[in-house]
Amino acid sequence: MSVWNPENVVDVAESIGIASLNRDVVEHLARDVEYRMSQVLNEALKFMRHGKRTTLNTQDISQALRLLDVEPLYGYESTRPLRFGEASIGPGQPLFYVEDEEVDFEKLINAPLPKVPREMSFTAHWLAVEGVQPSIPQNPLADPRSAELAAKGSGANSTLAAVSGNDNVSVKPLVKHVLSKELQLYFERICSAILDENNDEYRSAAFASLRTDTGLHQLVPYFVQYVADKVTHSLKNIFYLTQCMQLIAALLDNQSLYIASYIPGVVPSVLTCLIGKHLGNAAHDGAATHFALRDYSASLLSKIARQYGPSSSTLKPRIARSCLKHFLDSHKPFGTHYGAILGLTTIAGVQGVRALILPNLKAYDVHLQEGMKDDGKKEQAEFVVRAIVDALETLKEDSVGAMANGHPEGEALRERLVEVLGEVVGGRVAERGDVGLVGAVLEKDMVV
Repeated sequence: MSVWNPENVVDVAESIGIASLNRDVVEHLARDVEYRMSQVLNEALKFMRHGKRTTLNTQDISQALRLLDVEPLYGYESTRPLRFGEASIGPGQPLFYVEDEEVDFEKLINAPLPKVPREMSFTAHWLAVEGVQPSIPQNPLADPRSAELAAKGSGANSTLAAVSGNDNVSVKPLVKHVLSKELQLYFERICSAILDENNDEYRSAAFASLRTDTGLHQLVPYFVQYVADKVTHSLKNIFYLTQCMQLIAALLDNQSLYIASYIPGVVPSVLTCLIGKHLGNAAHDGAATHFALRDYSASLLSKIARQYGPSSSTLKPRIARSCLKHFLDSHKPFGTHYGAILGLTTIAGVQGVRALILPNLKAYDVHLQEGMKDDGKKEQAEFVVRAIVDALETLKEDSVGAMANGHPEGEALRERLVEVLGEVVGGRVAERGDVGLVGAVLEKDMVV
């Protein structure tokens, strides 16, 4: 027996021009209408319960109709409950309808017009730039007068602090980073192990632990800061600088650590060991010792650029700019020039050598000749010459090929190389007799 009155189905059928319907059809349609209504009500009740309400409203019905892909009803959206009236059209046939609200036109006409709603729009703005909140309308700042009166630092005027109401304010750090006792002990043991000159096995175990352990995430910023402090205060100790670079290399080798956000703090320490003005004690360590440190720093910098250069568009240009600046500074020692050449070669590659090093060799030759004549600087100048020649060797990677026929040879070729590279470097390239190297250096002047 259907709960829905079949007579309602007959009334709807007659309203659209269907005069007669089979009784079985009417009953089936009545049961289908009943099923559809119960389906809508069940979905509407779900919206009501999710809304933490106990009263079903028209919005729930509309949402249920949209969920069931049925065209929703219009004209019944209201924040007030609908009032239904009852009318009788015959014996046992009540009719429910929505009562219309009576409106006084005089009050309606004299009532103030509602405010025109603002059009919906979207915009973007910087909440903060490098930790500083910009002064824009979207970011209202505090009253500047109160900011001036506020006490700043431990030695600020207490009277001004009392006037501003900040006399009893305790400033706490936004982030509290607490290390466990185990991690603190591990950090201390690692730092003491890598600086132990008399125990190679102890140092090797420390670096092996840094390369493989997976629970060192919290210690990464502490190691980066430790390296920065040691490099800053131990420029005369080659051993300490080398161990710091090996510590950075071990952290980079650990696949379980996320180092990308700490690269801006790592690069300055590596650059210092690469292009530092005075590294180690020349009288005690010898001239070649700090060049080995610069070689290792260059390889470490190259590794950093390969791993994190694609994710940071400014990493390689900033390093190359710093190396080029030190290379072109004639007041810097040859050790700095050596590191700068290595840095440009490893960071900028073949194109960097052709665009940044090769055009400046003629002007740099004056400084090289002075170093070759000075017995105290000759050994270091030789390192720089070898670094330049090795950098020029990379030009053969994208060179067109061997020299064309008719290119000058012998003394004429040497003069041409000296004209392009300078007396010192040009003479070394000519002495090598490498046809490929000469062709790569003079590629723009060759007739192909």
